[in-house]
Amino acid sequence: MIIKVVSIIAVIFLVYLIFFKKNRESDVKKEDDKIEDIMVECPTCGTYVSKKEGILSNGKYYCSKECLNK
Repeated sequence: MIIKVVSIIAVIFLVYLIFFKKNRESDVKKEDDKIEDIMVECPTCGTYVSKKEGILSNGKYYCSKECLNK
């Protein structure tokens, strides 16, 4: 009786691994691909700002106009 229960649990576990675990791994890879923005440090104050929101001047990204003018 115990052998039947253990074998049923093993089959259910194998089915889970085959059909469901691969789907979750591919979802994690898709989320990693969505990260597009890179954070850079402002050379004046040391605050991190995204490249999309930062102000580019002389090859450096600044967090605000105040830091750019200092």
